[in-house]
Amino acid sequence: MTAPAASRLIGTLAALMVAPAFAQDIRGLEVCTAEKQMERRTSCLQANTDFLQQALERQRREAQKKQAAADAEIAALKDRIAKLEADLANLKKAAAPASKDGAAPKK
Repeated sequence: MTAPAASRLIGTLAALMVAPAFAQDIRGLEVCTAEKQMERRTSCLQANTDFLQQALERQRREAQKKQAAADAEIAALKDRIAKLEADLANLKKAAAPASKDGAAPKK
């Protein structure tokens, strides 16, 4: 093995042996356990709580908008179905007298 290849291998192994950094699960939250002073830790936790409450409120508003849009679409589709059913009933009524006369209904 050549010297540059060996140094690359050692460098790669060293990089893999380093403990991975802790990633935050939720973007925008702070890691409060790093704070030593209780006041700062409390403030950090309160900021995280406020952030999560705002995120939940934003998600709730978006869900309500989507629900309202879906409800409006359902209502429009129900109206359309009612209109189509009424049209079908009118067509059946119009076809019924023609069949009673003995004539074949027109297509």
